[in-house]
Amino acid sequence: MKYRQMDNFDDLKPRAWTVSALCRAVADSLDAQFNPVAVRGEISGFSRAASGHCYFSIKDDTGQIRCAMFRRAASLMNFSPRDGELVDVRGRLGVYEARGDLQLVVESMERAGQGALFEQFLRLKAKLEAEGLFDPAHKRALPEQPRAIGVVTSLGAAAWHDVVTALQRRVPQIPVIMAPALVQGAGAAATLVQALQNMYALTAEDNPLAPPVDVILLVRGGGSMEDLWSFNDENLARVIAQSPVPVVCGVGHETDFTIADFVADVRAPTPTAAAEMAATDRGVALQVLAELENRLSRGLLRQQDRHAQRLDSVAARLAVGLARQQDRQSQRLAAVAARLSRPQALLGQHSQWLDRLASRLQSGVQSQLTEGVHRLDRFNDRLDFNRAQQVQQRAQRLERAALRLSSVDPHRVLDRGYAWLSDENGHALTKTVQFQPGQSVRATLADGDVPLTVND
Repeated sequence: MKYRQMDNFDDLKPRAWTVSALCRAVADSLDAQFNPVAVRGEISGFSRAASGHCYFSIKDDTGQIRCAMFRRAASLMNFSPRDGELVDVRGRLGVYEARGDLQLVVESMERAGQGALFEQFLRLKAKLEAEGLFDPAHKRALPEQPRAIGVVTSLGAAAWHDVVTALQRRVPQIPVIMAPALVQGAGAAATLVQALQNMYALTAEDNPLAPPVDVILLVRGGGSMEDLWSFNDENLARVIAQSPVPVVCGVGHETDFTIADFVADVRAPTPTAAAEMAATDRGVALQVLAELENRLSRGLLRQQDRHAQRLDSVAARLAVGLARQQDRQSQRLAAVAARLSRPQALLGQHSQWLDRLASRLQSGVQSQLTEGVHRLDRFNDRLDFNRAQQVQQRAQRLERAALRLSSVDPHRVLDRGYAWLSDENGHALTKTVQFQPGQSVRATLADGDVPLTVND
């Protein structure tokens, strides 16, 4: 065996590749060893660009591969791919040199059955629909001008900024109350449930801290099916169904659907659309008010014209009436002047009038006196009758009391041969244990007392 002596250790160093050359070499190796390749997996993060190209990932429980499907191949598909669907794709595996990412260029795609997440989504949807949680009869109309708007989302999410911006532009006079929650990842569903329950406590009419919340916005921006999965939670759906006020669900984009969308009273395609649905734009209300103001002004002018005409008519009738009144007053003054010119006749009329009044007064007084005498006689008769009745009733009651008293008289018992025994102090002796030898005892009989002594 021959050995070659190495005088320069630099010969042991690996070859230095340029980045692009290494990417091409890896791509050539993958192409030679794997391509063409067929892969089965679930779609995740599917999006279609304006150019018609599609970008997504194929994944299973432990791994995923980025995929690109160009417009020509995408136009040959006979279905619209959705996140969570299980598909079979065929294409060529390579390296996307711009980022150095492993990429599968998909040339064809077929359904291989719906993915696990999508199947779980459909099962829960069917269950809740059978229970009536999606019934349109339970959907409530949104108030046109709520006293306060509640928002449940992540405090750092773009959806919160979009909602606040839209509400500030449309209805800046309505207060907005925010209940923060996680909108993605493990435990997000539980925080959404807690945030909604906290918001429900603010819907009470007697809340001293803020005006009552009349509508709640449950919002989140777009994402893959996994990103939106917390809004497919069964407990969250039941809590939404128990809301005391209408709920607007604006989760994801217009093509995204979650269980929360079906349970909510109103589904909005985006968070911004949810904010626009929550209340009528102030500009619309101001236009309505302006129109009402114009109508009111025109009505007031017409009313003012009618009243002016009526006032002119009344003034004319009043002038005629005043003229007639003046004529009547003039005639009365003339008649008074005529009577005053004959004072003797006027005095005679007053004397006759006074005589008639005196006669009526005397007759009235006499009639009153006669009526008073008659009434006094009737009162005396009734008083005598009542007094006799009371005397008779009291005599009967006294007789009955005497009979009851005589029935309990102890002397009647003594007449039948009984005796009343008492000690020297007058205390009754009714039992043998009260007697002692030599004790003095008094026996009361029907006709007197007998002193006794106890011998034994």
